[in-house]
Amino acid sequence: MIVVACPGQGSQTPGFLTPWLVDEETRALVERYSEVSGVDLIEHGTRSDAETIRDTGLAQPLIVAASLLALRALRAAAPDVTIGGIAGHSVGEAAAAAGAGILSEDDALRFVRARALLMAEAAAATPTGMSAVLGGDQDAVVALAESLGLEPANYNGGGQIVVGGALDALARLSDQPLRGTRVVPLQVAGAFHTRYMQPAREGLDDAIIDIPVADPFLTIWTNRDGSAVTSGSEFVELMVGQVASPVRWDLCMASFEQADVTGLIELTPAGALTGLAKRGLKGVPTVAIKTPDDLPAAVELLTSSVAESEA
Repeated sequence: MIVVACPGQGSQTPGFLTPWLVDEETRALVERYSEVSGVDLIEHGTRSDAETIRDTGLAQPLIVAASLLALRALRAAAPDVTIGGIAGHSVGEAAAAAGAGILSEDDALRFVRARALLMAEAAAATPTGMSAVLGGDQDAVVALAESLGLEPANYNGGGQIVVGGALDALARLSDQPLRGTRVVPLQVAGAFHTRYMQPAREGLDDAIIDIPVADPFLTIWTNRDGSAVTSGSEFVELMVGQVASPVRWDLCMASFEQADVTGLIELTPAGALTGLAKRGLKGVPTVAIKTPDDLPAAVELLTSSVAESEA
């Protein structure tokens, strides 16, 4: 069983869409995505610098659009092979929802645009940030963070927890880390997936009212607790709540393991989730689709998995 993973914010890099836009059909698709999302994805995916695309309002639609076009390309390259399941990290859940048929591509992009603008507005209200804590005992890391007024935002597995909150509290964490840990400040605009995002969560309730929703046609796991969700409306509700609650990617990977996943393919802009899988799903083959040149390796992983299951 192969799971497809859709990356979250922070995975974007300057010019990462350039290799995809050589193909005219793909370029036309990205132009359509740009119109739907209200973001010039070609400009920001090819020419904008790192600081520009760090902006939440740009980064989130850019990442989800890239994942959608990579998933289209993967399915076109292996039309007779069925993906076993799909999951997204943070905003990647919107791409996963489209990939599983819960939302249309256009509605996923509209949802993400609303999500991005609401989260950016919430982040601007109070100066906050995030830091990754690498290593150490998970419970001890969370206890220290909470004692400083911080909150766990991403449980990424493989010995990595991201915490968020006030900038002075993050500075204290950096100055007084637990023994055996390393604190890495992240270049993000606010404390996502914490109480600071509650206004965005409330705004998204209104944004989803008129969005058509269907039940998923393949297995999809939620960031809430790593469980598989069979109701499309429930998954969308969980996506809304997720903006102000922790991302439990560690539990998603635990569920992949329990489902006997035999490989993981990460969609564009890829790299972060395959890196986590190498630590959290040791021995499971991975492919990161960074450019169209990576599609043959992804197809080979898909087809070899099917051949093994039929043997």
